[in-house]
Amino acid sequence: MLPAIPPLADAALARQLQEAIDNKTKPLGALGRLEQLALQLGLIQHTRAPRISQPQIRVFAADHGLSRHGVSAYPGAVTAQMVHNFLNQGAAINVFARQHGIALRVVDAGVDAEFAEHPLLLNHKIRRGSRDALHEAAMTRDECIRALQAGMSVVERMPGNLLIVGDMGIGNTSAASLLLARLGELPLSLCIGRGTGLDDEGLARKQDILCRVLARHPQAQAPLDTLAAFGGLEIAMMAGALIMAASQRRVLLMDGFIAGTALLVAERLAPGVRDYAVFAHRSGEPGHRQLLALLNAEPLLDLGMRLGEGSAAALAYPLLLSAAAFLEEMASFDSAGISRQEQAPC
Repeated sequence: MLPAIPPLADAALARQLQEAIDNKTKPLGALGRLEQLALQLGLIQHTRAPRISQPQIRVFAADHGLSRHGVSAYPGAVTAQMVHNFLNQGAAINVFARQHGIALRVVDAGVDAEFAEHPLLLNHKIRRGSRDALHEAAMTRDECIRALQAGMSVVERMPGNLLIVGDMGIGNTSAASLLLARLGELPLSLCIGRGTGLDDEGLARKQDILCRVLARHPQAQAPLDTLAAFGGLEIAMMAGALIMAASQRRVLLMDGFIAGTALLVAERLAPGVRDYAVFAHRSGEPGHRQLLALLNAEPLLDLGMRLGEGSAAALAYPLLLSAAAFLEEMASFDSAGISRQEQAPC
């Protein structure tokens, strides 16, 4: 069912890229993380001259059965309301996408509402919200597979070579916390945060509910079974999108906790996907810090953001442009006629 992920390791190309980077008119390593980013972009695109073209954002939206238990500070109806906000170009991700020239589409993965046709809306609804994982699996195995396949189809013929996946779904930090705890073999307490802004009482209620949900599904251990047990539909669809994008050698510019959890699922289902990921930021959500450590990832930004939608990834996007630009446009010592840095004596 899943496409093959091309291995990123290429010693000869990595050496050529590093030599090109080191030969730019600067002290060795002076551009810091930007140099590492240029090297990664070259390996992802399998070229010495990487370029970003027609970047894309896909915001995946779905509702969660768990939201009826008060695990979020907002009611479930907000998911559909925010989808309308996206379509009306009023959300943060709309602003940042316009600012940076990134094409945006909204994917209905499983919102508990029906929407009229809209040029920005892609309808891949599996069902109107996931089931209540406190009492049954959030998705059947068939629904989970269909969501993965739908995510792959969203990306398969998509233009461009860079993908940002964003999320919208009241209750989705609960689903992400459960997935992280089970797949990462972490204490659930380290994976749970305030989400949309729960107070202390709400956070305690969320912790109690999620502990009960985790205990309810001890048989869910394999990645697909875990994804089906805890949801959600948008996370499953995002995982499928990331797998397809990596198989096509697209850059995966990752947002925060929900998108990162989808990447964890994708990596467990199709090893190698993580190598195509550039981590945009460190979210204010506690579980995201655990996730970054699990994936051995160092993010580009740390702004205390926890909005989702792909918003922080859009803010980090210009750094990728700069990494590709200096590699292509910056003069070398030879072309500029500048003496190289002397090697330190033995």
